[in-house]
Amino acid sequence: MSEKEVPVNLVPESRHTLSPANSVINEEQTKKTQNASEVTIAQKQGEKAEEKRVNSDDEEWEVDPENPRNWSSVKKWTAMVIVSFYTLIPPLASSMMAPGLPDVALKYHITSVTLSGLTLSIFLVSFAIGPLFLAPLSEMYGRTWILHIANIFSIGFNLGCAFSPGIGSLIAFRFLAGFSGSAPIAIGGGSVSDLFAPRDRASAMALYSLGPLLGPAIGPVAGGFITQGVGVKWVFIVIAIVSGIASVIGIPFLRETYAPVLRARKANRLGDHEAAARVHPMLVEARANLTNMLWVNLTRPIVLLFRSFICFILSLFMAFLYGIYYLMFSTFPVLFSETYGFSTGIGGLAYLGLGVGFMFATLFGAKSADQIYKYLADKNGGKGKPEMRMPAMLVGAIFVPIGLFWYGWSAQAKVHWIMPIIGTAIFAFAMMTTYLPITLYLVDSFTYAASAVAAASVFRSLLGFAFPLFGQQMFDALGQGGGNSLLAGVAIVLGIPFPIWIYYKGEAIRARNPLTKSS
Repeated sequence: MSEKEVPVNLVPESRHTLSPANSVINEEQTKKTQNASEVTIAQKQGEKAEEKRVNSDDEEWEVDPENPRNWSSVKKWTAMVIVSFYTLIPPLASSMMAPGLPDVALKYHITSVTLSGLTLSIFLVSFAIGPLFLAPLSEMYGRTWILHIANIFSIGFNLGCAFSPGIGSLIAFRFLAGFSGSAPIAIGGGSVSDLFAPRDRASAMALYSLGPLLGPAIGPVAGGFITQGVGVKWVFIVIAIVSGIASVIGIPFLRETYAPVLRARKANRLGDHEAAARVHPMLVEARANLTNMLWVNLTRPIVLLFRSFICFILSLFMAFLYGIYYLMFSTFPVLFSETYGFSTGIGGLAYLGLGVGFMFATLFGAKSADQIYKYLADKNGGKGKPEMRMPAMLVGAIFVPIGLFWYGWSAQAKVHWIMPIIGTAIFAFAMMTTYLPITLYLVDSFTYAASAVAAASVFRSLLGFAFPLFGQQMFDALGQGGGNSLLAGVAIVLGIPFPIWIYYKGEAIRARNPLTKSS
C-alpha cells in the first residue's frame, strides 16, 4: 500500500455525523418543540373557542328579553320617568330655599352675607363630591338600589335641615343632603345609556337633563311662596315629602338597568359562575381585593376628567354655564327687589323665564339633536359617531352670549322687567341646548358612562358653588351689562371653537384614549 493511500475505514468521521448521545439530545429537543407547538396550537384553539363563546353570549344578550334595551317602550319610559323624577328633586332642593335666605339669617342670627350664602351653596359642594363615589359604585353593584337608598337618606337629611337647632347643624345637614341628592345626577346618564341605543337616546337624555336645569329654576318660585306663607322650615319639609313620594313610586316600579349586573345575576341563576365572572369581572376583583377595586373605581371620574382633554373641555364649558346659572340665582333677589320692587313671593316668579327657556329647549333640542344625529349617521352609511352630537351643541353655544348680552344690558338700562327675564329665557334655552349634546357625547364616547357624566357633574357643581361667592362683587364693579358681557366673552371662547375642533378631530383623539369605547 502506498504511503499516500488511506483506507476508507480509517477516514475520520465527519463532524456533521451525530454521535448516539447527540442524537438522543436532538430527539428530546424535537419532542419538546413538538410539544410546545401542540400546546400553542391548543392554546390558540382554546382562545378561539373562548372568543367564539363570548361572541355567542354577547349575541344572545343582544336579543335577550332581559336586556333593558329590549324592554317594551312602556317599561323603558316608566324607568326613565322614575329616574328623571329622582333627578328633579335634588336640584329643586338646592335652590328652593334661596328666597328664604333673609328668614334663615333672621332665625339663626346670621349677620355675615357670606355665611348666609353658604347655607345655600354648601349643598353644591357635596353635590360635587357625591358622584365620585356613587357613580363608580353603580358600575359595580347596579344603579337601582343606590338611587333608592340615597333618596331615603335625603328624606332624613332634609327633615334635619327643617328642625336644625343652630346654623352649624343646618349647614351640616345641607351638606349631607347634597351628597345623597347627587346619586341621580351621578347615575341617571348611565341609566339612559343602559336603556336606549345611541340613535334613540336624545329624547330620554332630554327628559333626564331637564331635572338638573328645571329644578333650580322652579325651586325658588315655590320656595318664595312657601317662605312667605308658612316659613322657611316648611321648604325643607316639602322637599322631604316630595322625596317620600318618589320612593313610594320608585321602589316598587324601578328595575335594575345595568347590563353587567343583570347578566351576572342571570349567569349565577343558571349556575354558570364562569360566565358571571366574565360578564362582570369587577365584582370578582372586588371580592379578591375590595380596597384596590374601590380605589380604581372611585378615582375613575377624576382620571376621565384629567386624562381626556375632550371630557375636560366639554365639562369645563358645561360647568361655566352652570356657574352663571347659579350666579343668576344669587343676584336675582337683589336685582328684582331693588330695581323692580318685587316682593319675596313675586320675586320667585322672576325665575320662570329660566324654566320657560328650559322647557322650550327640551322640546326643540331633543328633536333637533335626534334629527341631526340621524341625518349625519345616514350620510355615514348608517354608522353614528359621538362627534355627530357637536353641531347641535354649536347652535346652543351661539345663543349663550346672545342671552347674556340681552339680560345684562336690559337690566342695567332698567327697562321693563320682562326684558331681562326674556334674556334669561334665551340663556336657559341655549344652556339646555348645549347641555344635552355634551351629556350625550360623554355617554356615547366612554366605556364607563356614569363615571364620565359624574366627572362633568363634579366640575359643574364646584363652579355652581363658587360663582355666587364673587358674582355680586363683579356686578358691583362692572355693572350688570359689563359683568354679563365679560361672561359672554368667556362663553364665546369656550363654546364656539371647541365643538368645531371636536367634530373634525374628536374621533382620532378618542382612539388614543384607553377609556373610550372606540379604543
